[in-house]
Amino acid sequence: MSLRIVVTVKYVPDATGDRHFADDLTVDRDDVDGLLSELDEYAVEQALQISENADDAEVTVLTIGPEDAKDALRKALSMGADKAIHVEDDDLHGTDAIGTSLVLAKAIEKAGYDLVVSGMASTDGTMGVVPALVAERLGVPQVTLLSEVSVEDGTVKGRRDGDAASELLEAQLPAVVSVTDQSGEARYPSFKGIMAAKKKPVESWDLSDLDIEAEEVGLDGAYTKVETATERPARTAGTIVKDEGEGGKQLAEFLAGQKFI
Repeated sequence: MSLRIVVTVKYVPDATGDRHFADDLTVDRDDVDGLLSELDEYAVEQALQISENADDAEVTVLTIGPEDAKDALRKALSMGADKAIHVEDDDLHGTDAIGTSLVLAKAIEKAGYDLVVSGMASTDGTMGVVPALVAERLGVPQVTLLSEVSVEDGTVKGRRDGDAASELLEAQLPAVVSVTDQSGEARYPSFKGIMAAKKKPVESWDLSDLDIEAEEVGLDGAYTKVETATERPARTAGTIVKDEGEGGKQLAEFLAGQKFI
């Protein structure tokens, strides 16, 4: 039986762009270029490696987002994933992590899965809780923050590295795992992979396909939301200390005045 791997990915604003909030205090995604979250590239890579080491496996990438989110799926398909699912619905605007986990879990169940692979966090929200929430909703084990992962004989195994020790973990499939940016460099799509991605299937689903009511998601259904936001002030010129024999003293006085020492 084929090993069904679902990779959850996110289309995020480019961190090098000028990111800011919209009027409703959600992230403004219209005025900045987006891309596949870098941390999710590690998840795609690990899923592909597991697939390559299996006798028969299929990798599906899944994302939630507006029309442009298909760009994230195309990147993952060009890396080598087999097919993609895009959940798009206007009522999803403003959905928080809890609502996102509901949509992902419903979509994963509809797609069919043995293993779900996620990145450690998104590069925009950086909450890092969605894999655990998805596992809870699916009612399966979670093995998160892995720097090494493999699947053998119906068991997923991995290593989680901490500050003081490393843990060796395992769980019976079906399961949810998340991988860190230490799990291995993600492959760069080849020209052949980019051309092949254009012919790979991409399914589009909305909330009705997942039996989710609009009230359960979106900004109105969110358990968490931004109440206020203040734009970061522009950088000002720093203090220049000219060393004319008293540079060290002036530097020490400055550091003491800022309570750094």
